[in-house]
Amino acid sequence: MRRWLLEVVKSETILIVATILAIISCFVVPPDAEYRSYVHTKTIAQLVCLMLVVCGFQRIGVFRMVGSRLLRMVRTQRGVVLVLVSLTYFSSMLITNDVALVTFIPFAISVLTMAGMEASAVLVATLMTVGANVGSMLTPVGNAHNLYLKALSGIPTGKFLGIMAPYSFVAAVLLIVVISVAFGGKKVSQFADLDGEDIERGVLAPQPDQPQPDEIRLTGYGAGHGGWRVWVYAVLFLLCLLVVSDLVPIWVMCVVVFGVFLFADRKAFRKVDWGLPLTFIMFFIFIGNMKRVPAFYSLAASLVGGHPLEVAVVSSQIMSNVPTTILLSGFCDDWTHLIIGTNLGGMGTLIASMASLVSYKNVTRRYPDRKGRYLAVYSAVNVLFLVVLVGLSWIID
Repeated sequence: MRRWLLEVVKSETILIVATILAIISCFVVPPDAEYRSYVHTKTIAQLVCLMLVVCGFQRIGVFRMVGSRLLRMVRTQRGVVLVLVSLTYFSSMLITNDVALVTFIPFAISVLTMAGMEASAVLVATLMTVGANVGSMLTPVGNAHNLYLKALSGIPTGKFLGIMAPYSFVAAVLLIVVISVAFGGKKVSQFADLDGEDIERGVLAPQPDQPQPDEIRLTGYGAGHGGWRVWVYAVLFLLCLLVVSDLVPIWVMCVVVFGVFLFADRKAFRKVDWGLPLTFIMFFIFIGNMKRVPAFYSLAASLVGGHPLEVAVVSSQIMSNVPTTILLSGFCDDWTHLIIGTNLGGMGTLIASMASLVSYKNVTRRYPDRKGRYLAVYSAVNVLFLVVLVGLSWIID
């Protein structure tokens, strides 16, 4: 029991803190009818439906299959790293940064082992993490706080893309430069004679006498095994994008997505990270209450009002960018700088973006002797990207 509680505290630290803050704020502002207006139900509904659809794709191995097929085309160490980083950079724009890392970091570690590149695992995982964070910043569905800010501000999707495009593009160029300098053209022949299914088998290495991953029991290997689920989930994902762009009523998405998953894959409901929407709800309650305390509201608004971008970046280094987004949005309506600041704030410290912990846990679980090295490399690379992109924001302003 004690071990289970410790695991819960470690895995849901932000949710626990948010819940404590929400409970304390309820004593400051006793529950009343106004509480019903606190929770931004549009954000919660969009978030849950997107999480379900992406989980569905994960469980039929679509992302793993795409990565395996791309690796067939590379012949050098630099090419391997470019493919792995590109997978997190581009996929995070649609499936969120944390899902991209959950999917591709374990995949990458296995690929690096097959290619004889385990010595580079720390740097590759770091670059993939940066790729996921700077790729996800481009789109409203790239991460949870973008989804929230898009829904709250009502900014059109095209304008949102325009705000973040310069930063995502410059970061991509910088990633290519770093990869080109750090990795040479040494030949990698391990993938030359393999097709996509062979690479999948090598990555997952299922043993006949061991329980297989759930996604293999569902679908097997290769593109053909996803069957009808691939097309159904693709339609659901398109429906979610239409709702985010305010082209379809939100209730339609909720009814269709939940109805389909009750039929197609009920286990997906258990695999979704329900802690994330619950964290949002707890922070909504806390911020809603504290906004009704005049002294607190005046102080918070004065601190954020002058430099929302810089405040968002600094705050994210300490408390992560999702809580920062919810907190600052209650006291600032400079949406452009808030969007930029919370996205750039995802770089820097290891906790600046909670998605980054996915990479850290996967690498250090496989290589426990590399914890110190990972923190050093991660911090150095992230500070480089943070300085460059914050500098770019000042130039654009």
